[in-house]
Amino acid sequence: MKPILSFLFALLLAVPVFAQQTESIPLIEVEGYAERKIAPDEAIFSISLEEKALKVTDAVQALNQKTQRLAESLKKGKIRDYKLIADNYSVDINRIYRSGSSRDSGYVARQTLRIETNATNPDLQKIVDAIQNAGDMSFNLSFGIAEATRKSLENELLVEALKNAESKAQLIGNTFSIRSLRVHHVSIAGDNVPTPKFMINARAEASNMGADMFIQTDNQTISKRVYVKYTY
Repeated sequence: MKPILSFLFALLLAVPVFAQQTESIPLIEVEGYAERKIAPDEAIFSISLEEKALKVTDAVQALNQKTQRLAESLKKGKIRDYKLIADNYSVDINRIYRSGSSRDSGYVARQTLRIETNATNPDLQKIVDAIQNAGDMSFNLSFGIAEATRKSLENELLVEALKNAESKAQLIGNTFSIRSLRVHHVSIAGDNVPTPKFMINARAEASNMGADMFIQTDNQTISKRVYVKYTY
């Protein structure tokens, strides 16, 4: 026990000394930034399904039938280059609250479906038609930057952000006649993931969008931010 207490005591004494030494180091801290504005390359249809029934099996079966109808409708439409993804599946008690009291009335099954495709896919309207033909389904259509695209630009943006920080540090050094700048510490901020832009939030009205759907999407920004400390 005594060796442990002695070590903790020595550590507590060393912390203020280390802090003073850190504060005595002359530092220049700069922020580096780089960005790219690119057109969205991914279109995502988000579909929420819900079915209620007195029995779990009936609710699940009805939900699965809806999913199957959508899959068949997409296949029948001969749509190119898409993925149908199912996730967030759940079955809960259908609890109804009324006048300060609650009662259970069977079960509710929920499922989220996603149809992912290219933002420039000429079959976007066909996907809308397939959703409508599959039954009573509401959906959102959003456009964003695919993860693969973001990953391909990550290193390039990081290099540019570091060079941007370096140029700022050199400018400060030249202005104040400071020589021999050396990197002391580098930190990288979290990635800026562009928020997908929702273009359509529709139910039956989507069937009236027209056979030749055309949507003009805005460019989105991918960026990288770093913080660099230089000592001299």
